[in-house]
Amino acid sequence: MSLDPAVRARIDALLQSNRAVLFMKGAPAAPQCGFSAKAVSALDALGADYAHVDVLTDPAIREGIKVYGDWPTIPQLYIDGELVGGSDIIGQMVNSGELHAALGLPAPDRTPPSITITPAALKMIRQAIDDAGGEVALQVEVDRAFRTRLNLGPADADAIAVDIDGVRVQFDVAGARRADGLTIDFADDMRGKGLVIDNPNAPGPVGALTPAEANAKVRTGEVMLVDVRPPEERAIASVPVAYRTFDEGRGAIEALPKDTAIAFLCHGGGRSGRAAEEFRALGFRNVFNVEGGISAWSDTVDASIPRY
Repeated sequence: MSLDPAVRARIDALLQSNRAVLFMKGAPAAPQCGFSAKAVSALDALGADYAHVDVLTDPAIREGIKVYGDWPTIPQLYIDGELVGGSDIIGQMVNSGELHAALGLPAPDRTPPSITITPAALKMIRQAIDDAGGEVALQVEVDRAFRTRLNLGPADADAIAVDIDGVRVQFDVAGARRADGLTIDFADDMRGKGLVIDNPNAPGPVGALTPAEANAKVRTGEVMLVDVRPPEERAIASVPVAYRTFDEGRGAIEALPKDTAIAFLCHGGGRSGRAAEEFRALGFRNVFNVEGGISAWSDTVDASIPRY
């Protein structure tokens, strides 16, 4: 299959303009497939600066990039104009430190995390290892939303590992820091029967602020307000306090310290609630949704704000 010259020119321009480019499904804040999410998680764990292209919104690029690098699947990572590979290769290169070197980043922190496995959980894990033939390790994966997966797999020399009473526990570079302090227990109660994970690093749930509370906290500087509505809606009605927007993308806000208190605002609370959950999944620990949006703000705080 030949590549349309116009599509080739567009891809060339993207690669020439950005040192690292990830062709993926969705956006880093909301990947639309598990493989893209895995690639984003690995790159974000490095703190890598990279551009992304959502191939779902550009069919020509979606098919063209497969021909361009003779690589049939998405995602694809390019560095300095050269194809690195898909999510599995990205993960392998992160664990080995090769991707850090390719991006000119410091070597990864390979300090094993401190975790606890209770005696009851160890008994269950050992039984599972014996049932699998005994020559396997416990793989602990903690993604950027702090969802934890436990699997049995072969020992990996590149993995970060700890030994807990004879059980080899492995982590990838991306998940090792997120797992520090994690506890694996066994439960047989109202939570169900099986292994239970407690991770103190996981962000808490999205909080709710009334418009009055948001108004007061923004004015005192306790909370940063982000209006997720597009410019045409804000032109109809806006709150008379300082706020930021996504007009220039989310990068600057996503780069803020993870303990930054952020409240999200929209028309009625739906879009802002989704944005709040997305930032929570990125690891932000003080995230709020303004209940009822700007409509409720007009009703309860400032009647001069137009309703629409």
